[in-house]
Amino acid sequence: MSKKRDYYEVLGVSKSATADEIKKAYRGLAFKFHPDKNPGDAEAEEKFKEAAEAYSVLSDEGKRQRYDQFGHAGMNGGAGAGGFGGGFTMEDIFSQFGDIFGGGGSPFGDIFGGGGQRRRKGTDLRIKLKLNLKEVANGVEKKIKVKRYVSCNTCSGNGAKGGTSLSNCTTCNGSGQVRKVVNTIMGQMVSTSTCPTCAGEGKIVKERCESCAGEGRLMQDDMITLNIPGGVGEGMQLSMSGKGNAPVRGGIPGDLLIVIDEEEDEMLKRDGNNVVFDLHLNFADASLGTTLEIPTIDGKARINIEAGTQSGKILRLKGKGIKDLNGYAKGDQLVHVSIWTPQTMSAEEKAMLEKLRDSANFAPKPGKNEKNFFEKMKDFFH
Repeated sequence: MSKKRDYYEVLGVSKSATADEIKKAYRGLAFKFHPDKNPGDAEAEEKFKEAAEAYSVLSDEGKRQRYDQFGHAGMNGGAGAGGFGGGFTMEDIFSQFGDIFGGGGSPFGDIFGGGGQRRRKGTDLRIKLKLNLKEVANGVEKKIKVKRYVSCNTCSGNGAKGGTSLSNCTTCNGSGQVRKVVNTIMGQMVSTSTCPTCAGEGKIVKERCESCAGEGRLMQDDMITLNIPGGVGEGMQLSMSGKGNAPVRGGIPGDLLIVIDEEEDEMLKRDGNNVVFDLHLNFADASLGTTLEIPTIDGKARINIEAGTQSGKILRLKGKGIKDLNGYAKGDQLVHVSIWTPQTMSAEEKAMLEKLRDSANFAPKPGKNEKNFFEKMKDFFH
């Protein structure tokens, strides 16, 4: 799979571009690569879809903020399909963004909504996804069951029996709105309101589908596969387009919003892309040196403790941390050494230590170049 291009690059605008500049850039590209102008040109069609995908993100303030912070990985949980990961069709693109071409003069007015009703979008769904530290660090594929509205297969989503065509509402003549003229002392006042007969749809169902009772959608449990990229964090929100609720009687499904809930690990603590482990050593091991196992994100690892290791020393395990969300680099695991002092001792143990108490080698002799704890931490993080 080829690497996805930056959305700002696709539209040819800067990251500080205004909403109007983004809209203008998309309009120009959509006209240039429109399928009607480039019949049979697969490359032009892909560029048309690519521009629509970029516009779907950058024209939405919330999605644009997530994209600016996390890149493509922040848009749909790494599903590899950008803003249209849910399987949008060309018709969906026309109906969702066609209004920016309205107002006359468009050579594609019949397609881009030069007078017809704009299709509705279903509501979004929000879920919390609990991940352990290993899943957060390396990424994971999760299959989850989501209860959501999906399009009715019996009527193809239009709510009519057998999938037959809907009829124009006779109250509003298919416009979805009704006008009311009121005579006042100031003259005639005209007000417009949503049609009460068709609820603004402009269409009515004469014979309802028996499966969905005319709604064009059904509530069901849907199994969805989520591909979560490595490097996500607590509270981060990812999205999958088209995996939310289907609207009543046709339209574009909403999005599935995935909020990351990061479980706290019992042994390892996260610090950015690094993980920290507190290693408690007994006095003998610190003095004589030893080899031991410690936990890491991917299992156990053996490390060597040098003789004479001081309390507060920090060991680094390169690449044993968390993958960077927008790159291939990984953080490290930092092992903070603490010398464990026994709180209770036998008479024999006390006698042995009494013999060593006045030994010259046991007198603290920190060197002038010996760094304190804060200096050591500063060296590791800067």
